[in-house]
Amino acid sequence: MVTGTQIRSRRRKDIQVVPKPTVPTARAIVDCAAYVDGARLRGRFTPASALGEIRTRGRGFVWIGLFEPHKNQMDEIAEIFGLHPLAVEDAVNAHQRPKLERYDDTLFTAMRTVAYVEHDMHIVSEIVQTGEIMVFTGPDFVVAVRHGEHSGLARVRHRLEAEPARLALGPAAVLHAITDHVVESYHDVTSAVEYDVESMEEELFTPRTTLPIEAIYQLKREIVELRRAVRPLAGPLQTLAGAQASLPKEVRRYLRDVADHHSGIAERINDLDETLTTLVGAAVAKIAVQQSTDMRKISAFVAILAVPTMIAGIYGMNFDYMPELKQVWGYPAVLATMATICATLIVVFRRIKWL
Repeated sequence: MVTGTQIRSRRRKDIQVVPKPTVPTARAIVDCAAYVDGARLRGRFTPASALGEIRTRGRGFVWIGLFEPHKNQMDEIAEIFGLHPLAVEDAVNAHQRPKLERYDDTLFTAMRTVAYVEHDMHIVSEIVQTGEIMVFTGPDFVVAVRHGEHSGLARVRHRLEAEPARLALGPAAVLHAITDHVVESYHDVTSAVEYDVESMEEELFTPRTTLPIEAIYQLKREIVELRRAVRPLAGPLQTLAGAQASLPKEVRRYLRDVADHHSGIAERINDLDETLTTLVGAAVAKIAVQQSTDMRKISAFVAILAVPTMIAGIYGMNFDYMPELKQVWGYPAVLATMATICATLIVVFRRIKWL
């Protein structure tokens, strides 16, 4: 007798496992070039042929840019350039804290990138978009791995290629250019967010405005995200600018300037965070004052309406001996009394600014 377990086992044997198709490494490569004496060599290169050309000449370096490579693509690049598996895993998985690590003669630098997203100040939405750039720097190569659509390095490459003397300094010059590009993006995003904070502050303290407190909380949360991206890079930049990084002296001078620029940006972000904390408190206080004002108005209207309600209630008790009921002037006299008392209350409440 054949059991159900045996039937399922036979079915599994009959099913053929189709391997997932491997994506060619070339699809992840944005640009691959070989440089000698600061000039880009003509022709198209693969990573292997570019590195072979440079090592045959005995001078120059290879600069390859990758965009969100898969594991098999990154493994192929790692085999060509001799990259450490731990750093390769970080480059594939992304979501890394900014850091600097050394693997033999290769530096691995991870940086967070940021971009400002245009938005309506009164609507809760994403304001700061983040990505990542990982840079492997060796004696004769630079491998830049990028995650995020906004963090392109084409302008950095073109700017460096226009300065052969600077590019002739080698992979260290490329590392400096990338870090400078990232820190410059921090400056641009911080300036844009700073303008948003100033606009919110101006609108919040303008009378009769309707700035939602949710928008302030959203901006504060985005600034916290910006600080998480920017602040941890301080340590790696200080290390790169120091002698222990084993970079050319001229490049380290430039990196010290980048580190100083980064410190100023980090301080500005902290100031913005403190300003928004103050704005949140001011917004809560403004809401409390508005609610108090509304409650006073409601109380004033209730007091005014209580007068005719009370008088109508008295004359609705249906007693036999109520002299005013038999008088011709009774009805208009009661109405006049109601109007006089209500008008007096309105004047009083306006004087004390309850209305």
